Amino acid sequence: MDEEKVIYFTPEQKTEILESWKKYPMKQLKIKKVTVHMGVGASGERLEKAISVLESLTNQTPVKLLAKKTIRDFGIRKREPITAKVTLRGIKAMEFLKRALSVVENKLKYSSIDEYGNISFGIKEHIEMPDTAYEPALGIFGLDITINVEHPGFRIARRRKYKCKVPKQHRVDKLETMILLNTQFNVEIIKEYVISYY
Repeated sequence: MDEEKVIYFTPEQKTEILESWKKYPMKQLKIKKVTVHMGVGASGERLEKAISVLESLTNQTPVKLLAKKTIRDFGIRKREPITAKVTLRGIKAMEFLKRALSVVENKLKYSSIDEYGNISFGIKEHIEMPDTAYEPALGIFGLDITINVEHPGFRIARRRKYKCKVPKQHRVDKLETMILLNTQFNVEIIKEYVISYY
């Protein structure tokens, strides 16, 4: 199976956007937060092990998330803790991202970026993370990583008083996100995996 590298923006577009960020502070793109999630699908000892692994990877205390509904086939009850997550910001988020992106060789699929410029990707085994040793007592867990990016001023959509919508022209698009990832983390955007028969 081969990866096909694709350039989704020209050097001129990259220069234009970088100059725009320098000239207009409200257009500067920033990483707001990085969410690291471990879906276990069950409560009890396995969830506690996942929380221990997540804490060791992020140096931050995870929070448990509850099931939204009962699924009898999987033995899941409504409001049962079945998963855990950590939200990273600032320097912690940037340091964790560098480690996580090195696992995927600084390559992300185009489909990993949504229409608002947010990114999601996964790591199959947490022991692939740099400086992480395998502990048989804990086992192996997968990670889901979500990166939220935004322009300054997005607080107007979240504040309690005088809340209002973010104008369409101020929303983040895929092009800006790709340039941010390429500039800060040297990330390459690739197509889906393509099977070659020749």
